[in-house]
Amino acid sequence: MDKELEEKFIALETKIAYMDDFISKLQTETIKNQKEIRLLREENQILAGRIQDLSENLEIPNRKPPHY
Repeated sequence: MDKELEEKFIALETKIAYMDDFISKLQTETIKNQKEIRLLREENQILAGRIQDLSENLEIPNRKPPHY
């Protein structure tokens, strides 16, 4: 092989190695974010249910607004 072609292969292998590392880190972060989103959605549903329960049990008197 000539030297120029060998240098190109080395450059490509280096880029591939960095890309593999980046993809691995990106996948790890994506999985972490998916777990966090799932947890936040569950908490949101719980809180929405509590708010609905509270609003159903809350009695608001039928009063006229103060400007009447």
